[in-house]
Amino acid sequence: MSGRTLANWRRWLPPVIAAVLVIMLVAALTRPDRSGKAGSPLLDKPAPAFTLRSLDGVEVRLTSLKGRPVVVNFWASWCVPCRDEAPLLRSLSETQSDQGLAVLGISFQEPELQKARDFIRAYALAYPSLIDPGARTAINYGVSGVPETFFIDREGIVRSVDRGGLTTARLSEGLRRIGINWP
Repeated sequence: MSGRTLANWRRWLPPVIAAVLVIMLVAALTRPDRSGKAGSPLLDKPAPAFTLRSLDGVEVRLTSLKGRPVVVNFWASWCVPCRDEAPLLRSLSETQSDQGLAVLGISFQEPELQKARDFIRAYALAYPSLIDPGARTAINYGVSGVPETFFIDREGIVRSVDRGGLTTARLSEGLRRIGINWP
């Protein structure tokens, strides 16, 4: 290699390496973990208790659902994957509530409650949608973004966590871990 070629190579190598590292970092941060296990200190531990009010003003306590499997879904009206998974959760609640399954939605960082009400109406969600003032419950659950879904068994233990929009297969897997066969 000539001196000039070597100098050019040395000059371009650090920016190329930096660009590759930045691309890898961005890819890692923007691709949610779909395994359902990684990154959740709650897995196989008791679900943090909460008492929240629904958008209708009804108080809901997680402890009152002990003995039933529970799906807790953190969502927001501005979240596109939340919109994609809403029909799945509606179908789940319609077909499994008579089997003892409880489905709860928790509105996450919703700037206007009317938008949350509009979302619920648009997707005909009949399960309770709860308000989390100050995001205290989301913090206790380690929610880092929406949607995130927690699958809690009859004993109140978190058995699976799903980050990102649910698919039928991933919803079925989370449900299987809490003793529910669906669809």
